[in-house]
Amino acid sequence: MGAASTRDDRQLNDPPAREPLRPAVTRPVIALVDDEADLVEMATAYLTRDGFRMCTAGDSRGAAALLRTHPVDLLVLDLGLPDGNGLDFLRGVRAGRHLPVIILTGRVEERERVVGLELGADDYVVKPFSLPELAARIRAVLRRAHPPGADAVHRVGGLAVDTRSREVTVDGVRIALTPLEYGLLALLVAQPRQVFATGQLLSAVWGADPHRQDGSSVVEHVYRLRRKLAAAGATSPRITTVRGVGYRLDP
Repeated sequence: MGAASTRDDRQLNDPPAREPLRPAVTRPVIALVDDEADLVEMATAYLTRDGFRMCTAGDSRGAAALLRTHPVDLLVLDLGLPDGNGLDFLRGVRAGRHLPVIILTGRVEERERVVGLELGADDYVVKPFSLPELAARIRAVLRRAHPPGADAVHRVGGLAVDTRSREVTVDGVRIALTPLEYGLLALLVAQPRQVFATGQLLSAVWGADPHRQDGSSVVEHVYRLRRKLAAAGATSPRITTVRGVGYRLDP
């Protein structure tokens, strides 16, 4: 599908909002790791239009950096990377976290497909493939990873965030939040003690390019959110500022 390239396109594409795949804070973020530039370009354009947010890399080094800097929901991984074996990269991913993975393989690479599945890949797609098929497989894997009702309510201390109704309560009493305040809180409460950089929050909650928008809006919304939680009597959890980085939710 085009000449090989080792470029590392660590960018998030954010089209107009579409109906999300599942009740969630943001549309799913898909990391696509492949060194075929034409394939990456076409797949990124198609999946973006289909309602996903995309980040891409062309080799394992770029992919490792991408997974460190973006809150990824699913990884689409080509096993034939220019700077290493995709199976080795998959081993590293599986050793450090549970992340849904779809592997891309050639028709003759049956052994690699088998090993990839044994290492914990959730599905595989054989090249050449259709983009609607890839989108369908991504959605199927995400549905299995997040079945209806799973993790619908996140509870930390007296705080409860219901991702289905988008209601937030403190000790059973509902508090009113703006959409951005809700999105910010829901992202933080889903992963307590996870530090989110300001740029990550701008991308995931605001849908903004962090290179084109400063973090003042994040600072303002964190301030407002803290005030509302305090007014509701929430002594825990608390939103902690990590100086020079961003924010985390501490139980």
